Amino acid sequence: MIKVISGRLDGIDRRETLHYLGLTVRDIPSAESVALVDECEREALAAQDLRAVYDIYDYFADGDDLDLGFAKVRSHSLALSLAGCDKIVLFACTAGVGIDRLIAAYSRLSASKAAAMQALGAALVEGWCDKIQEMCVREYGANKNRFSCGYGDLPLTLQRDIFAALSVTKHIGITLSDNCFMTPTKSVTAIIGIKPRG
Repeated sequence: MIKVISGRLDGIDRRETLHYLGLTVRDIPSAESVALVDECEREALAAQDLRAVYDIYDYFADGDDLDLGFAKVRSHSLALSLAGCDKIVLFACTAGVGIDRLIAAYSRLSASKAAAMQALGAALVEGWCDKIQEMCVREYGANKNRFSCGYGDLPLTLQRDIFAALSVTKHIGITLSDNCFMTPTKSVTAIIGIKPRG
Protein backbone atom coordinates (compact mmCIF):
# COMPACT_ATOMS: atom_id res chain seq x y z
CA MET A 1 0.00 0.00 0.00
CA ILE A 2 1.38 3.41 -0.98
CA LYS A 3 2.36 5.56 2.00
CA VAL A 4 2.90 9.31 2.00
CA ILE A 5 4.90 11.08 4.70
CA SER A 6 6.29 14.52 5.46
CA GLY A 7 8.99 15.70 7.82
CA ARG A 8 11.48 18.36 8.85
CA LEU A 9 15.19 18.36 9.54
CA ASP A 10 16.67 20.52 12.30
CA GLY A 11 20.03 20.86 10.57
CA ILE A 12 21.86 20.10 7.34
CA ASP A 13 24.96 17.92 7.39
CA ARG A 14 27.91 20.28 7.02
CA ARG A 15 30.30 17.61 5.73
CA GLU A 16 27.81 16.71 3.00
CA THR A 17 27.36 20.39 2.19
CA LEU A 18 31.13 20.85 1.85
CA HIS A 19 31.22 17.80 -0.43
CA TYR A 20 28.67 19.40 -2.75
CA LEU A 21 30.71 22.61 -2.69
CA GLY A 22 33.73 20.61 -3.88
CA LEU A 23 35.51 20.86 -0.52
CA THR A 24 36.64 18.27 2.03
CA VAL A 25 36.76 18.40 5.82
CA ARG A 26 40.50 19.18 5.47
CA ASP A 27 39.68 22.40 3.68
CA ILE A 28 39.28 25.23 6.16
CA PRO A 29 36.62 27.66 4.92
CA SER A 30 37.12 31.29 5.79
CA ALA A 31 35.04 32.81 8.57
CA GLU A 32 33.19 34.74 5.88
CA SER A 33 32.35 31.51 4.00
CA VAL A 34 31.18 29.81 7.19
CA ALA A 35 28.93 32.78 7.98
CA LEU A 36 27.50 32.70 4.45
CA VAL A 37 26.73 28.94 4.66
CA ASP A 38 25.22 29.41 8.13
CA GLU A 39 22.95 32.16 6.81
CA CYS A 40 21.91 30.10 3.79
CA GLU A 41 21.32 27.05 5.97
CA ARG A 42 18.84 28.98 8.11
CA GLU A 43 16.98 30.02 4.96
CA ALA A 44 17.02 26.49 3.53
CA LEU A 45 15.66 25.00 6.76
CA ALA A 46 12.90 27.62 6.83
CA ALA A 47 12.01 26.81 3.20
CA GLN A 48 12.11 23.01 3.47
CA ASP A 49 8.96 21.09 2.58
CA LEU A 50 10.09 17.49 2.97
CA ARG A 51 7.70 14.95 1.51
CA ALA A 52 7.99 11.34 0.40
CA VAL A 53 5.93 8.53 -1.07
CA TYR A 54 6.89 4.86 -0.89
CA ASP A 55 5.70 1.28 -1.30
CA ILE A 56 7.08 -2.24 -1.01
CA TYR A 57 7.28 -4.73 -3.91
CA ASP A 58 8.30 -8.34 -4.46
CA TYR A 59 11.59 -8.67 -6.30
CA PHE A 60 12.84 -11.43 -8.61
CA ALA A 61 16.09 -11.66 -10.56
CA ASP A 62 17.20 -13.86 -13.42
CA GLY A 63 20.80 -12.77 -13.83
CA ASP A 64 20.61 -9.13 -14.90
CA ASP A 65 16.93 -9.38 -15.91
CA LEU A 66 15.05 -7.91 -12.96
CA ASP A 67 11.38 -7.94 -12.06
CA LEU A 68 10.96 -5.04 -9.65
CA GLY A 69 7.26 -5.64 -9.10
CA PHE A 70 6.33 -2.32 -10.68
CA ALA A 71 8.50 -2.70 -13.81
CA LYS A 72 10.99 -5.00 -15.51
CA VAL A 73 14.49 -3.78 -16.31
CA ARG A 74 17.88 -5.14 -17.28
CA SER A 75 20.68 -3.82 -15.06
CA HIS A 76 23.87 -5.50 -13.91
CA SER A 77 24.56 -2.70 -11.41
CA LEU A 78 21.17 -2.98 -9.71
CA ALA A 79 21.34 -6.80 -9.77
CA LEU A 80 24.60 -6.63 -7.80
CA SER A 81 23.14 -4.12 -5.36
CA LEU A 82 20.05 -6.25 -4.73
CA ALA A 83 21.83 -9.62 -4.45
CA GLY A 84 20.09 -11.77 -1.82
CA CYS A 85 16.97 -9.57 -1.66
CA ASP A 86 13.41 -10.78 -2.22
CA LYS A 87 11.64 -7.43 -1.81
CA ILE A 88 12.35 -3.78 -2.46
CA VAL A 89 11.15 -0.47 -1.10
CA LEU A 90 10.56 2.05 -3.86
CA PHE A 91 10.43 5.71 -2.87
CA ALA A 92 10.39 9.24 -4.19
CA CYS A 93 11.09 12.28 -2.05
CA THR A 94 11.64 16.01 -2.31
CA ALA A 95 13.01 18.91 -0.31
CA GLY A 96 10.28 21.07 -1.84
CA VAL A 97 9.95 23.93 -4.27
CA GLY A 98 11.09 26.55 -1.74
CA ILE A 99 14.71 25.51 -2.15
CA ASP A 100 14.47 25.91 -5.94
CA ARG A 101 13.02 29.39 -5.46
CA LEU A 102 15.93 30.40 -3.21
CA ILE A 103 18.46 29.04 -5.71
CA ALA A 104 16.75 30.93 -8.54
CA ALA A 105 16.64 34.16 -6.55
CA TYR A 106 20.28 33.97 -5.51
CA SER A 107 21.40 33.06 -9.03
CA ARG A 108 20.42 36.62 -9.96
CA LEU A 109 21.78 38.29 -6.80
CA SER A 110 24.81 36.41 -5.47
CA ALA A 111 26.79 33.61 -7.14
CA SER A 112 28.31 32.55 -3.80
CA LYS A 113 24.90 32.30 -2.11
CA ALA A 114 23.47 30.45 -5.11
CA ALA A 115 26.33 27.90 -4.88
CA ALA A 116 25.84 27.53 -1.14
CA MET A 117 22.09 27.05 -1.57
CA GLN A 118 22.64 24.44 -4.30
CA ALA A 119 24.94 22.51 -1.97
CA LEU A 120 22.67 22.88 1.05
CA GLY A 121 19.63 21.77 -0.98
CA ALA A 122 21.45 18.66 -2.17
CA ALA A 123 22.63 17.87 1.36
CA LEU A 124 19.11 18.51 2.71
CA VAL A 125 17.44 16.03 0.35
CA GLU A 126 20.18 13.45 1.03
CA GLY A 127 19.55 13.86 4.76
CA TRP A 128 15.84 13.32 4.10
CA CYS A 129 16.70 10.17 2.11
CA ASP A 130 18.72 8.94 5.09
CA LYS A 131 15.71 9.45 7.38
CA ILE A 132 13.45 7.55 4.97
CA GLN A 133 15.96 4.71 4.76
CA GLU A 134 16.21 4.53 8.58
CA MET A 135 12.41 4.35 8.75
CA CYS A 136 12.34 1.56 6.14
CA VAL A 137 14.94 -0.40 8.12
CA ARG A 138 12.70 -0.21 11.18
CA GLU A 139 9.54 -1.01 9.22
CA TYR A 140 10.72 -3.67 6.79
CA GLY A 141 14.23 -4.70 7.78
CA ALA A 142 15.56 -3.03 4.64
CA ASN A 143 19.28 -3.61 4.65
CA LYS A 144 20.76 -2.49 1.34
CA ASN A 145 21.91 0.96 0.37
CA ARG A 146 19.56 2.94 -1.82
CA PHE A 147 20.10 2.83 -5.57
CA SER A 148 18.82 5.46 -7.99
CA CYS A 149 18.14 5.71 -11.70
CA GLY A 150 21.24 6.87 -13.52
CA TYR A 151 23.61 4.96 -11.20
CA GLY A 152 25.71 2.41 -13.07
CA ASP A 153 23.71 1.02 -15.97
CA LEU A 154 20.25 1.61 -14.44
CA PRO A 155 18.49 3.77 -17.04
CA LEU A 156 17.16 7.20 -16.13
CA THR A 157 14.02 6.32 -18.12
CA LEU A 158 12.96 3.99 -15.29
CA GLN A 159 11.85 7.23 -13.61
CA ARG A 160 8.70 7.09 -15.74
CA ASP A 161 7.72 3.72 -14.25
CA ILE A 162 8.50 4.93 -10.74
CA PHE A 163 6.32 8.01 -11.19
CA ALA A 164 3.47 5.86 -12.53
CA ALA A 165 3.76 3.21 -9.80
CA LEU A 166 3.80 5.66 -6.89
CA SER A 167 1.62 8.40 -8.45
CA VAL A 168 4.47 10.69 -7.46
CA THR A 169 3.08 13.91 -8.93
CA LYS A 170 -0.34 13.36 -7.34
CA HIS A 171 1.03 12.44 -3.91
CA ILE A 172 3.98 14.79 -3.40
CA GLY A 173 3.95 17.22 -6.34
CA ILE A 174 7.20 16.29 -8.11
CA THR A 175 6.94 16.53 -11.89
CA LEU A 176 9.01 14.67 -14.47
CA SER A 177 10.26 16.24 -17.70
CA ASP A 178 10.37 14.47 -21.05
CA ASN A 179 14.08 13.78 -20.48
CA CYS A 180 13.32 12.32 -17.01
CA PHE A 181 14.58 15.15 -14.82
CA MET A 182 12.58 16.11 -11.73
CA THR A 183 11.14 19.39 -10.49
CA PRO A 184 11.68 20.45 -7.72
CA THR A 185 15.31 19.73 -8.56
CA LYS A 186 16.19 18.67 -5.02
CA SER A 187 14.22 15.44 -5.39
CA VAL A 188 15.27 11.79 -5.40
CA THR A 189 13.83 8.45 -6.43
CA ALA A 190 15.46 5.28 -5.15
CA ILE A 191 15.21 1.56 -4.57
CA ILE A 192 16.20 -0.10 -1.28
CA GLY A 193 16.69 -3.86 -1.15
CA ILE A 194 15.20 -6.06 1.58
CA LYS A 195 16.70 -9.45 2.40
CA PRO A 196 14.53 -12.24 3.82
CA ARG A 197 14.32 -12.16 7.61
CA GLY A 198 15.99 -14.93 9.58
